[in-house]
Amino acid sequence: MAAATTTASDRADGEQPDVIPPTRLQDWRARGSALVQGHLLLCVVAAYLVLRVFSAVVMQAVAWRQDPSYIFYSTGHQDYWQMTHVWDGRWYQTIVEEGYPAQLPGSDGTVDQNQWAFYPMYPFLVWVLMHLTGGSFAVVGSLLSLALGAVAVCLMAVLIREKVGAFAAFCVVCVFAASPPSPVLQMTYTESLALVLLIGALLALQRRQWWLAASLALATGLARPVAVPLAVVAVVALWLRWRARADDPIERREWVAMGSTLVGCGIASGIWPLIAWWRTGVPAAYTETMGAWRGGGKVVYFEPWVANFDQLFGNGLLAVTVLVVLLVGFMVITIGPWSDAMGPIMRTWLLAYGFYLLAVLDVWTSTYRYLLFMFPILIAFIGAGSTQRSQRLLVGWRTVIWVGLGLGWQVWWCWTLLVLKHVSGDPI
Repeated sequence: MAAATTTASDRADGEQPDVIPPTRLQDWRARGSALVQGHLLLCVVAAYLVLRVFSAVVMQAVAWRQDPSYIFYSTGHQDYWQMTHVWDGRWYQTIVEEGYPAQLPGSDGTVDQNQWAFYPMYPFLVWVLMHLTGGSFAVVGSLLSLALGAVAVCLMAVLIREKVGAFAAFCVVCVFAASPPSPVLQMTYTESLALVLLIGALLALQRRQWWLAASLALATGLARPVAVPLAVVAVVALWLRWRARADDPIERREWVAMGSTLVGCGIASGIWPLIAWWRTGVPAAYTETMGAWRGGGKVVYFEPWVANFDQLFGNGLLAVTVLVVLLVGFMVITIGPWSDAMGPIMRTWLLAYGFYLLAVLDVWTSTYRYLLFMFPILIAFIGAGSTQRSQRLLVGWRTVIWVGLGLGWQVWWCWTLLVLKHVSGDPI
């Protein structure tokens, strides 16, 4: 209950001060804040599920626009379950049913698109659950993603609560779960699983739980290629621990545990390409397969951003200008004082992952879901990133605005990108 306010005009005369009762809005705000403070994870899961229902309704609503001839494994009838395994989902279904090829498909030295571009942990989990339950790939895979997404937002809330408090953590989760690409959290994609492992590793690094961080970092090597930027975060975490050694000495046991985080990240960054090499006999099997999705047939660093922006805007100068503005804006938001409260772990992750995307990503419409991993930036977006609580203004209202914008943009995302208009359309 919000505390009542009083007037001081009659205090000098010893009279009873007037009591101004709280408004209904103030009362609701106080009750909501108390609920979030006392039951953060319950509130987070409830908000996540409500927003996933919204996404399911939108996906069902746009299903009629889908042309079944473009959908692998299509039953000819488009509904919500069919919409959960389009695009990359069909590749994961192929892995579940056929596994990975022993020989790279292709001709004349050119590798065709194949399963080796997709990491094995998610399809393996789906395969296990399908055999245990007898369910279909679409149902089991999407429900697994949905459940893992719930775990991910709970870990996200805990990670952020330790830096900016429970209310801001809840607001970040709401904006995240309403974002345009958030439907992939209930589709047969790896985002939910990878977020669980990534956020768990960031939380472990933030708490100096080195062995746990090493284990989760190692697991990312079989789930999604995020180990390289995660290794940068681990280096910073170890450096911060080393700097504090005068006040908090590091014992030999902890030195070993700290080193394990770097080992875990190092193994994770190369384990899947090594497995692809071992199974196919081609040293560059993974990178050549990834190149099959690129316009020039090979992975090129940095250049696709300029080329694709030029294609999007049709003007080289304008493309470079927009790209520079985006990069400068990202740096200003991330390193400015309005993001100090997120702490060195989340801030380093933002910078490392952002640079990683700039280096390796062939930027296009799939960039939407890659940006899900930049969730810490939402702390600044809702105005909760300052270390001075007095400067965290209108956090609740900003959250409402971002959630509304996200849901509207999500409708466009489903209507435009989730529906396949042609085989080589704009992928998600």
